[in-house]
This record gives sequence, C-alpha cells and structure tokens, in this order.
Amino acid sequence: MHWLDWAAVGAYFLVMLLIGVWSHRRVDDVSDYFTGGGRMPWWLTGISHHMSGYSAAVFVAYAAVAYTYGITVYVWAFLPLALGTGVGAWLFAPRWNRLRRRFQVASPLEYLARRYDVPTQQALAWSGALLKVFDVAAKWASVAVLLKVFTGMSMTHGILLTGIVTLLYCTVGGLWADALTEFGQFVIQGVAALAMMGVVLDRLGGISGLGTLWHRLPPGHTHPLVGPYTAGFLTAYVVVKLFEYNGGMWNLAQRYMATDSPRGARRSAALSAALYLVWPAVLLPAVAAPVLMPHIGDPQQTYALMAQSYLPAGLVGLTLAGMFSHTMAMASSDANAISAVVTRDILPALLPGFRGASTERGLRAARVVTVLFVTVSMVVAIEADHFGGVLGIIVGMVAAVMGPISIPMLLGLLPAFRRCGPRAALTSWALGLGGYFLVKYGVDGASQTAVVVTPLVTSLVVYAGLGLLLPEPDAGADAVVEAVSAPDPVPGAAVARPVTEQA
Repeated sequence: MHWLDWAAVGAYFLVMLLIGVWSHRRVDDVSDYFTGGGRMPWWLTGISHHMSGYSAAVFVAYAAVAYTYGITVYVWAFLPLALGTGVGAWLFAPRWNRLRRRFQVASPLEYLARRYDVPTQQALAWSGALLKVFDVAAKWASVAVLLKVFTGMSMTHGILLTGIVTLLYCTVGGLWADALTEFGQFVIQGVAALAMMGVVLDRLGGISGLGTLWHRLPPGHTHPLVGPYTAGFLTAYVVVKLFEYNGGMWNLAQRYMATDSPRGARRSAALSAALYLVWPAVLLPAVAAPVLMPHIGDPQQTYALMAQSYLPAGLVGLTLAGMFSHTMAMASSDANAISAVVTRDILPALLPGFRGASTERGLRAARVVTVLFVTVSMVVAIEADHFGGVLGIIVGMVAAVMGPISIPMLLGLLPAFRRCGPRAALTSWALGLGGYFLVKYGVDGASQTAVVVTPLVTSLVVYAGLGLLLPEPDAGADAVVEAVSAPDPVPGAAVARPVTEQA
C-alpha cells in the first residue's frame, strides 16, 4: 500500500484509542460500563445497534456470495435483518429498556434467574458465551483475510493486530467507547463505501450502466433465491434473525437497555431497521465484480482486490479502515456483552462472595473478563479453517445454535408465554442443541437449510408445547412479564427489586 494508505489506517487506530481514553472518564460503575448508565441518545444506540450487526465478514464471506450468486446475498442476508429489527422495535426493544429501568439489570441474562431459575440462567449464559467465542473468531478471521490481500500480512498477525487494538479501547471505555467508536466507524465506512461505489459506477458507464448491468451478469445472478439459498432457508433465516437481532445477540439487547426510555429504545430499533434496508448497498461492487473482474480465483478476496485495483492512494487505506471498523464494532460490543454476562450472571453463581462485590472490584472483573474473551477468540480465529471457515461459522454454527439459546430468553418476556417455566426453557435449549449436532454431524449430506431449521424449530415447538401442555405458573415470573409489558409508571412510583435478589 501507499504511505497515504498507511497514514489513513494509522489515523483510524489513533482515533479509536483516543475515544477509549475519553470514554474511560464516563465509567464510574458496572451500569456505566455495560449499559452506558441508561443515558445514551436513541440515534446513537440505533447506529450502534446497526454497526454491531456487521463485521468484515460483509466484505469477505458475503462479498464472496455476491460474486458467486449475485443479488441473493441482499435477499437472504440483509432483508431478514431489517424485518426482524423492525418487528423488534414494537415487540422487544421497549421491554429490554424496562428491564433495566425497573429491575436495575446490567446484563441481558440477569433477569432469567427470576423469570425461570438459576440453572436455566447458567445454561444459557455458558452456552451463549461459548458460541460468542466462535462468532467473534469468525470476525477476526475475516479482517485478517482483507489485511493479507491489502498488505501481505499473515493471517495470524492480522488477527493479533485487530484484536489487540480492539481490546485496548473497549476494555477501558465500556459501552460508551463501543457506541462512540461505532458512530465514527459508521461515518468512515460511509465515506469509503461511497468512494468505492462511485468508482464502480464509473467503470460500468455511470448510473445508466446499472440498467445494463443486469443483462451482463452471469446466469442466475439476478435471481432473489439461488443455489443453497432456498425459500426454506430464507424462512428459517428470517426467524433466526428475529431472535438474534432483538436480544439473542446479547450486545444488541444492551443497546436497547442503554437508551433513556422505552420510546427511545423503539426509535433506536426503527433507525437500525431502516439502515439495514439501505446500507448493504456497499456490496454493489461485489455484485458487479463478475462483469468487471471475471477471473477472481478466491471470491473471498473480491472486495479487497477491487479496492486495490480501482481506488487511488489514500482511499485504499480508508476502505481498509472502514472494513476494520465493522469488525471492531461488532467484536468490541460482543466482548462487552460477554463481560456483562460473566460478571453479572456466571461469577456470582460460581463465587457466592462475588455477589456483593464493590464497584471497584466489579469493574476490575469486567475488564479482566473482556481481555480473556478477546484473547480466546483470537486463538480460535487462527484455527478458523478447522470450524468451516468464516461463512461456515457465521451461517452454519451461529445461526443454527442461536435459536435454542435465544428462544427462552426472548419469548420469556412476552405475556403469551408466561406459563413457560424452567422445564420448558431448559428442555427446549437442550433438545434444540441436540438437534443441531444430530443433523450437522450425524446426517450425511444434510443441507444448510436443515442445519439451520432443525434446532430452531425443535426449540420453538418444545418451548411453546411444554408451556401449553405442562404449564408452570409462577408469581415471580408473572411479575417480571407484567413489569416489562406494562406502560411506564408515573414519576415517583415504586421500583421493583433487582433481579439478583431471590424472591
């Protein structure tokens, strides 16, 4: 790369670190560290929610799908996000905010001890934390692929560089650092993407070239669903993303908890949903790549090769920084969420003496957990090929396992499922995960659709079925559901006890 490109990347890293230092001053306790103290404006949490749902996988794995199959990548990968987040704006976002306001929780799983019981909370916490290790590892591997193309840096060194820089700013600044850097990353990525799109449009002959592009693409590239991305896969993916992007991905629930009101959480989700409709236009260059660069050997390198070939010095570095930004946004927010779950949910159960930890001890534990999580995920990233590569982890593992983990957590907030108790939650979780491993490793030639659908449907049917056939009415669970579903109390009304207190 040209020295101007290196300067752009270096400036980006410096700004991220400065934001981390500034954010450190706003963190006084675990509430500030994990939920921003409930003081974040809705537009900031909306952009943060949106950016936390992306990573460099967009420019690696998804760009490879766009190059190989065409516009289907928008239909199955991004429209479900817009739809799921839009539904969540009405159904889930306000409830997450009420959980923080009425029960003083700082972790999305903290309420599960009262809604179900401690074993259920621990099962979801441990399995979800393990899943997130692989999810974030896929993000590190994605950005390392890009670094290798742009700079020739080895995969291992690329993973270590990205992970260490992310670790520095997210460890000291907590959720405030995450949200503010994600806003900066939103701006950087916007500039880089617009520059790339402008160059590609010029190569295609201007705006009018878009009209002829569709006739020049390879056969099937204009079909909304093609190859392994069938209608069944799309249907399952929509349901998975409904759960994942409304709290199953714990860091996204934190965004709703961080706003100052349920109304702010709803507006935050609506903004994120709108951005999911338009922001994926950054993949237009990868869709057009078969026409402009028809002989790319490794489709995962599509976007990086186009940037290197078409962009002038300086803009190549800005584009690389934009790709960095997506990965660092998602990984840092995941690290914060995992730290919240471990510190607020797992450690108090393992170490009774930790339940009354001081503010200083709680913050110290949160930062140590963040360091450990990022370190382990980097080690897994270095071995990503053993787990099916980037897309294999994101689609085959994360999407499939997300249902069993998120269904009890999210449906437990809704009045319609108030009679689903610990038995329904734990059984649906266990059988859902069992269904995944059975289909994934026990059925030869199982389709991608079957791998995603089986655990999701199993968990959903078991959870709802047991709640209907073997209801477990519980006054404490009813109180939680009522508290998060009822309108906000008038000023001065009594506030419910924290969920960490056992009824």
